[in-house]
Order: sequence, then structure tokens, then C-alpha cells
Amino acid sequence: MLPRCAFSVCHVFVLVLCLSSAEDFDWTKNGHSSFHYGTFPAGFSWGAGSSAYQTEGAWDKDGKGLSIWDVFSHKKGKIQRNDTGDSSCEGYHKIKDDVSLMKELKLNHYRFSISWPRLIPTGIKSDHINEKGIQYYDELINHLLESKITPVVTLYHWDLPQVLQEKYGGWQNISMVNHFNEFASLCFERFGNRVKYWMTFNNPWSVAVEGYETGEHAPGLRLKGTGAYRAAHHIIKAHAKVWHTYDTQWRGKQKGLVGISLSGDWGEPVDISNQKDIEAAERYVQFFLGWFATPIFHGDYPQVMKDFVGRKSVQQGHGTSRLPSFSPQEKSYIKGTCDFLGIGHFTTRYITQKNHPSARSGGSYFTDRDLAELVDPRWPDPGSEWLYSVPWGFRRLLNFVKSQYGNPMIYVTENGVSEKMLCTELCDDWRIQYFKDYINEMLKAIKDGVNVKGYTAWSLLDKFEWDEGYSERFGLYYVDFRNKNKPRYPKASVQFYKRVISSNGFPNQREVENWRRKAVETCSSSNQLLAADPLTSHMEMVTEIVVPTVCTLSILLSAVFLMFLLRRRN
Repeated sequence: MLPRCAFSVCHVFVLVLCLSSAEDFDWTKNGHSSFHYGTFPAGFSWGAGSSAYQTEGAWDKDGKGLSIWDVFSHKKGKIQRNDTGDSSCEGYHKIKDDVSLMKELKLNHYRFSISWPRLIPTGIKSDHINEKGIQYYDELINHLLESKITPVVTLYHWDLPQVLQEKYGGWQNISMVNHFNEFASLCFERFGNRVKYWMTFNNPWSVAVEGYETGEHAPGLRLKGTGAYRAAHHIIKAHAKVWHTYDTQWRGKQKGLVGISLSGDWGEPVDISNQKDIEAAERYVQFFLGWFATPIFHGDYPQVMKDFVGRKSVQQGHGTSRLPSFSPQEKSYIKGTCDFLGIGHFTTRYITQKNHPSARSGGSYFTDRDLAELVDPRWPDPGSEWLYSVPWGFRRLLNFVKSQYGNPMIYVTENGVSEKMLCTELCDDWRIQYFKDYINEMLKAIKDGVNVKGYTAWSLLDKFEWDEGYSERFGLYYVDFRNKNKPRYPKASVQFYKRVISSNGFPNQREVENWRRKAVETCSSSNQLLAADPLTSHMEMVTEIVVPTVCTLSILLSAVFLMFLLRRRN
């Protein structure tokens, strides 16, 4: 999934979009057209996603080493309700079960990540390679291919080996570039004969900002004003090195592609007739996606980033900019290292100009941008407090990427919506509405000429949601975390998404409305299955319900009935 950052009044989960020169993007043209009925291009790929730490569990099994998230989540007070990913969805033991869910959904591809410490326990290849870890991913990849599902692999979804953090300081240290390259090379060697789509990093913005600036995520460092920039600098270099390694050593025989997955909320000017607001919205996007995309496509950081951070650094008494610089050789080496661009997107913010004085005590990534983020209270907010449903922002974002980076081949690598409750309603009508609207805006972007080749719903399963623990659920399938077997139950959105995939889009209004009605009808039987589970697990749930009106009625009635029987016995 995706990350979040409690920063402004509305808990901003700001990820990233790109720019380098925004002259080609028309900020004043933001018309919101009606729903477009039609289908996607032939060969469009439909998928769902997950990540290793969020779903696998088996945190200390079969020779796996510690990751920074294993250590971070075990520290009291770091995660909501002190949850951990120790067992999570038990995906490590449920390969066949989960692939069968993907077959039921009719997925074309499945996006997952490989746990670095599961393959190389210390993170240092020369120390030890864990063959049991290799066997696990071999089995997963083979089952996917047997089911005609394309594996799409992320090499780094945040679970850095703890030894590398302790020994070198993690992504603050340039040595990570070579260690990551060795890990990637091992993956290419062992899996590259079957895996043809690779992503180096998932959402490096969150790794840098929430891991090394705010400390909300592992490794939990608060290196204000410098840590995020330094981590991102090394991540960009690591990405480029891995791309070149694949290009020179593996591409000829394996014929695969290497990209990166960058997340980005859209930033819309509060007043599209106000140049200051337009410039602020542009900065918002450049400081997020552009921070990583512009070096990869154009060889250097966005000019506005260099200008703002450099000026504020001087005002704060620094001899040089807090934003590191690339040498001419590095710029040339990094530029063009992207066979496709992965885009993760969830929500939108309105942006306006706001000056943050350059305090001598030091700046931060957030104050460097000189902007404020706002939301429209009319935007639907189904669950997570940072995630508002603003479908038109998705089309804007995709068109922006097209204009700024030469219309690259795009795969949407994360898009979805959560609910924030301890007891889940399987009839997730709000998720159906979210997918319907956002997928339709993607279809409109393709009609605009944006080169989108595939879409990945986030996520296949409910899972560990980083610092939010299990308090938020993004899954198409509900996972009962209180049951040691972690059974999965389809939500209504499963049936709706399955029909979108089968039709490759939205054929006509009558049919699409029929999908929705049937999807909601089928979820009632799923609710009954969930309610039929041993009552003891649900009794724990019921005692903790915050918003009981949204929970499955059958569970509540069963719990009340059991309490009545127990009271009569006493």
C-alpha cells in the first residue's frame, strides 16, 4: 500500500507527481466531463497488488533475516494498537489459496514485492543466501504462470535488512547502492527467466520522508531538513545502477523491462486564475513525483526544487544546499533509466501559496515548498482520513505525466480506497464507486493520448497498513486477522472489478448499473459466511466496535444472542 504522513490539518499522505518544465501543461483547463462508457485498448492488463511485509507474515521463519519494519513495529507506540506484521495475512503459507483468488478475479497480472532479508538475511550477499527464501518466490512465480497470471515484481517495498540500517545507517549511506544492486542481480539471476516486469522501488517518497524526516515509518529517524533529501539521492542512484545492470547483463537474454513505481497525489490550484496558486501547485507536484521522476527522465532534480531548497539553505546559514547535487557524469548515467513508469495514485489536494520563513534553526522538506494543502469538505471520505475520493485528479495527473516526460509507457501500480473500522462491512459500495470513477478517469486519460498499459487495484487483500496497523483495510478480500487461519472473504467490490476486467471497461450504462446491483446482492452471502465463523473471535471484535452501524448486522446479532444465553445460564 501506500504511505501517509501526518503533516497538515488533514493528515496528508502526499506522494508524488512529476514536472520538469510545466509550460506544456494547461493548469487552467480543468473541466470535469461526465462518465465515459467505452472499453480499454486490446491487451490492456488488469491486476491487483500486495507487498511482502504487509502480507507474508512468517517474519522469522525459514532463515529470513530481520527487516527494519520487523524491528520498528516491535517498538511500543510506533504502530496503531502496537500491531505488527509478524503473521499478517500468512501469505507465506497460502500461495495456492491466494492464487486461486486471483484466478477467480480473472487477473492478468499480480504485483508483489520480494523481501530482501528473506533472500539475503543480512542484506550483504557475500554473507549468506537463503535458499528457502528463493524456493518460496519460485513457488509463487510458478503458480502464477501456471494460472496464466503475469508476475510483476517490486524489488524494494520498504523492508530494508536491519543489519544494513545498523551497520551503515540505511539509505543515508551511499554503500546501499552496491548492496541493493547485488540483491537485484540475485533476483534477476534466479527469477528473471520467468519475470519480465521489474520495479526497483515502490514509492521512494515515503521511504525518504516518512523514514528519515518525520520518523513515522521505519527506521523512524527524524533528520529534519536533510535526511529525506540524502536518502532520496541514494535511492535514485541505486535505481539507475540496477537499471544499467539489467540493461548490460540480463536484458539480452531475458527480454524484460525495468521501471520504478512512484506515487503521486494530484495538486490542484485553489484559484486557477491566480498565478501564485498555479506555481504552488506545480511545486507540490515537483517536490513529490518530480523529485524522483525528473532525474530519471531528464537527468537532474526539478529546477524549482533546486531553487527553493538552495535559497532557504543559504538563509539558514548552510554553506551549500541541503538538496544534494548530481555530477555531470551522474546526470548522464541516471537519465533515461526507465523502461516504464509505475504510477500509484489515491487522492487529490487543493494547493495555495503560503510562505514559510527560513528559520535559522533549520528547515524541513515541508516548509521548503512554501505552500498549504486544503481539501473540499464535499469530497467523499470513506475511511482513511487522508484519502478523499477526487476522481478527476487522476486524469489530470496522468495528463501531466504525459506532458512532462514525453508520454512514457505507464502502468498504474496502486489505486484503491480503504475503510477505517475494526469490523468490516463486506458490502463495500463506496469502494465500488471509487473504482468505477477512478478507472473511468483513467479511460478518459487514455482517450486523451496518455500511454497507460495496465491497472493494478490496491490491494488484493486486507493487510498490515504500516503505522496504521490493521485499523485500515484496502483489500478486495476481507481477511479475518483474529482467526489464526486468516480466512479470506470476498467483498462486493470483487464481483464489480471482475466484471470490469471481463468487459475490459464499461460497455454501457445499463450493464454497468447491473454489475453494481449484482455485486451488492452477492456480498450478503459473504456476510453470512463471515458470521458463521467461531463466535469467540467476533466477540473480541464486538467489544471494540467504534462505529457499529457499519458492521455486519449478522455478527452483531450473533454476539448479542450469545451474551443473552450466557446471562440466562448465570
